[in-house]
Amino acid sequence: MSDLRKPFHNPFDALRELGSKARGLAPAPEAETAPATPAGVKAQARAVVRMERSGRGGKEVTVVEQLDLDEAGRQSWLKALKSALGCGGTVEGPSLVLQGDHRERLRPLLAARGVRKVIVG
Repeated sequence: MSDLRKPFHNPFDALRELGSKARGLAPAPEAETAPATPAGVKAQARAVVRMERSGRGGKEVTVVEQLDLDEAGRQSWLKALKSALGCGGTVEGPSLVLQGDHRERLRPLLAARGVRKVIVG
């Protein structure tokens, strides 16, 4: 009778339950909540996000600046952002540089990682 409460039959529901049982995990919750700040990472006060094209052969990049992180922190944040956005990137000094224009997509990702104020320019 559980099919009557759902608007349509989703064939992947059974796979989700099987996958989480096989890995020894609890089933995924129905309602998604915002992820908490990762353990061991202090909350950031602010980040400045801007798009840059000059000096890069006409290619657009998104630059994330003013994150108060050490080198290891910048590398881990860059890896997580590249994975979430599906793009390439690098660390240039104190800034994170992501390939492409991701200004609006970065706002919720940075907020989920604990940045209190995201300035998009």
